Amino acid sequence: MADIQKMYDLWLEKATADPDLKAELESVSGDEEGKNDRFYRDLEFGTGGLRGVIGAGTNRMNVYTVKKATQGLAEYILSNDVAKSVAIGYDSRIKSTYFAKSAAEVLAANGIKVHIYKELMPTPMLSWAVRTLKCGAGIVVTASHNPAKYNGYKVYGADGCQLTLEAAAIVLDKINHIDIFEGVKSVDFDKAVADGSISYIEDSVIDEYLAKVKEQGLHTDLVASSGLKVVYTPLNGTGNKPVRRILKEIGVENVTVVPEQENPDGNFPTCPFPNPEIREALQKGLDLCESVKPDLLLATDPDCDRVGIAVPDGDHYELFTGNETGALLLEYICKERIALGKMPKNPVAVKTIVTSDITKAICKKYGVELREVLTGFKFIGEQIGLLEKDGEENRYIFGFEESYGYLAGGYVRDKDAVVASMLICEMAAFYRTKGITLIEARKKLYEEYGVYYNCLENFQFEGAAGMQKMKDLMSGIRASKFEDIGGLKVQATTDYTTSKKTAADGAVTEVTLPKSDVVTFNLDDDASVIIRPSGTEPKIKVYYTTKGAKKDDAVALQQKISSDFKKKLGV
Repeated sequence: MADIQKMYDLWLEKATADPDLKAELESVSGDEEGKNDRFYRDLEFGTGGLRGVIGAGTNRMNVYTVKKATQGLAEYILSNDVAKSVAIGYDSRIKSTYFAKSAAEVLAANGIKVHIYKELMPTPMLSWAVRTLKCGAGIVVTASHNPAKYNGYKVYGADGCQLTLEAAAIVLDKINHIDIFEGVKSVDFDKAVADGSISYIEDSVIDEYLAKVKEQGLHTDLVASSGLKVVYTPLNGTGNKPVRRILKEIGVENVTVVPEQENPDGNFPTCPFPNPEIREALQKGLDLCESVKPDLLLATDPDCDRVGIAVPDGDHYELFTGNETGALLLEYICKERIALGKMPKNPVAVKTIVTSDITKAICKKYGVELREVLTGFKFIGEQIGLLEKDGEENRYIFGFEESYGYLAGGYVRDKDAVVASMLICEMAAFYRTKGITLIEARKKLYEEYGVYYNCLENFQFEGAAGMQKMKDLMSGIRASKFEDIGGLKVQATTDYTTSKKTAADGAVTEVTLPKSDVVTFNLDDDASVIIRPSGTEPKIKVYYTTKGAKKDDAVALQQKISSDFKKKLGV
């Protein structure tokens, strides 16, 4: 506790740049638990960068933790053979602009050229800026779909992907050797703009990005005459301008925007969890659908790298899962590329290990090589990069993850809700010209491939005690030798920390994916259970996959497996 008090006193004395920090520190002067939570650890710089609650202390997102991380990144750039320039983007969250400019000040002070967007922009547009401006790295200030109290800081490499595991480890090591108050260089933002060390990104970069997005279309010529009607919500984030612009350019004229969620607002007053995966976030849009009666409700998350949809089914609107939307897009892209003669030789699609296995059946039908990667879109981007190195980038046709992230085309190396919004609308318009609704398209998909039911359960673990409980739970899972789950035999168990897959008969095979804190159980009847800690939030995630002739059968099996697995976990 003495060390905690010492750090608290130091921050109270030196954290003067942001008045909010001093006020917060003073408010917990007699609260030992409050002090401990703010200072018991440094906010973790993982493979995705930083993410945490906004506030004072080493375990919070604030101007000092941002600047310290940026100093570490600057030292990494200066010591490696990469361009000495960085692109910066930011979203609508509380203090995002402040953090972005603070990072720019540190980079400029270290002699690194900064290209920063003039206003909030989607995360994929940061990936685009890194690539098109040939930067050595990129930063985007965002906490994606987390609640309003969070913000984050994601770092990208020169390829436009989030930092590799190896690079992130090097940056972390440099950060750990920096004094948060005395070891960070900084200059005045406006002076750096005046002397040219910080430049605003030109509008032409945005125009070129949207042109690349539009190139991914297959039947954009049919959209204008389809009569497609859309309700759209950017969830008070960055998607409003680029998504509406690209939809207009492909001919979607009838777009009604949810008024309460149209403009940027980091408080997210009408959706405490601005996550297109959950119904609550889409409720305002669903309410508007009752009067507008659109063919499609479209929702992008605050940094506009993920998109959720709802479609009419009789008198109500049904939300599609990320797996369902991704499978429909993959089927559409494969089928129509072949029909148009645009399918490349030896095409490649990519999915994460927790994404629906219906993709395997779709890829098999259309002769597409399916590559599976660890959770995190950077691993999908990495596969595009590997193809590019071989001069075969055009082989990549589509990649997606179950958490509503999609990408067609290799122009960026992160999930992109702008291109996904365009393709979803184009797909809906195309089917509309054929007299088919998206509900009917999904039904046809399941009739052909079977009903794959995917379910995610989250278990929250807050604070220092929660972090330890998560570690203990994962250790317990690895120590247990489950013979069956929910009455289904465990055919194989894969531990990605050891890169070993152990079959029921004891046979062991090596897994070629990078080491990661993930355990997978493959069960009878094409079922599976995957468990992993979140890389960005204090929670354990459990993914269930079941298959049935009908959805009710698959759901009932999932519930049986889930009930038994939770007993085994003790949660």
